[in-house]
Amino acid sequence: MKTLIIARHGNTFRPGEPPTRVGARTDLPLVEEERARGIGLYLKKLGITPTRILAAPLQRTCRTAALAAEALGNPCPVQIENSLIEIDYGPDENRTEQEVTRRLGRATALDAGQDPSSLSQEALEELGAKVIELWNSRAIVPPGWAVDPQLIIRTWQQIADSVEDGEALLCVSSNGTIRFAPHITGDYAGFCARHDIKVPTGGVCIFTAQPGEAWQCSEWGVKAFKKTS
Repeated sequence: MKTLIIARHGNTFRPGEPPTRVGARTDLPLVEEERARGIGLYLKKLGITPTRILAAPLQRTCRTAALAAEALGNPCPVQIENSLIEIDYGPDENRTEQEVTRRLGRATALDAGQDPSSLSQEALEELGAKVIELWNSRAIVPPGWAVDPQLIIRTWQQIADSVEDGEALLCVSSNGTIRFAPHITGDYAGFCARHDIKVPTGGVCIFTAQPGEAWQCSEWGVKAFKKTS
């Protein structure tokens, strides 16, 4: 059997600190280690020992991978994989959610031939929230974001294809990029109907496949740090 584990990095914002849309151009460090170590401890609890560990080239993903490997007993070195880097949120990079939804609301109004200045800030936020909901439920990219879905999908497929029989590969990436990974199952629409594709920080996803068969998801978005006590 082949195993592909995909994990999201740990927290980059402290409790009470307003989070922002942190993408490829914002390289924040982790502010805690519990969620990263929880990934390794959870895999150890499941009896899964990665034979390879890949991490996107950002502080938050590299450090998460290193801490997970340490919790696992450092089974193998962490390799940097540039193709796993987080998406680029374009004009919304490092902006608060309120700023993001208002901008997207203005863009949506303009696309509909409506003057954004005629709408209240609350109305703009409501329009923008609908755009974000499509991103969170079906990975439909909001206007202005620098994202190539087909490129990310091909990346996940190539990574999945690289896993050999008997191997367990751990990939540490970010929220925007990970949500495209279920395309390897061949039924993305069905997957989205059954799962929340937004993986939490420190979340673990596990796919398995028998040689010649399609990938199956056994776990998605599991908060590993809550499962290790």
